[in-house]
Amino acid sequence: MPDSLRRRIGWVGALGLLMALSVACDFGSSMPTVPDQSNVPFSVVDLTVGTGTVAASGHTVNVTFSEWLYSETAMDHKGTQLQGGTFAFALGSGQVIQGFDMAVTGMAVGGSRRAIVPPSLAYGSTGDNTGTIPPNAALVFEIQLNTVQ
Repeated sequence: MPDSLRRRIGWVGALGLLMALSVACDFGSSMPTVPDQSNVPFSVVDLTVGTGTVAASGHTVNVTFSEWLYSETAMDHKGTQLQGGTFAFALGSGQVIQGFDMAVTGMAVGGSRRAIVPPSLAYGSTGDNTGTIPPNAALVFEIQLNTVQ
């Protein structure tokens, strides 16, 4: 093999290695890093017990919620706040992550609840498709049940 060809192959290989490393490093990624939280258990705590209709699978519910990344050290485990708002969905239909469905089930209208959702009931080992929720991240939700239909 001529020496000039050997050098060219060497440069191409080095360039390929640099490209692979830059992809692996994901420079400029805005996704927060968290330790693997797969061992965080699912839990709910009623903050206010409602007195209205109880939410069950098959009902359409309207909720107001706030969502945080789970933090071992933050008050109430509420780390970085991600989102919040009001929306309606059919309970038990797979329209939301399994842990959110589980958290709303059994709530009565007018009630509020804090739920800690492990990755296995949220976005798992891949995180969400927007890059906001990292792989193996547990989540904290505060949910108010507004209506049940």
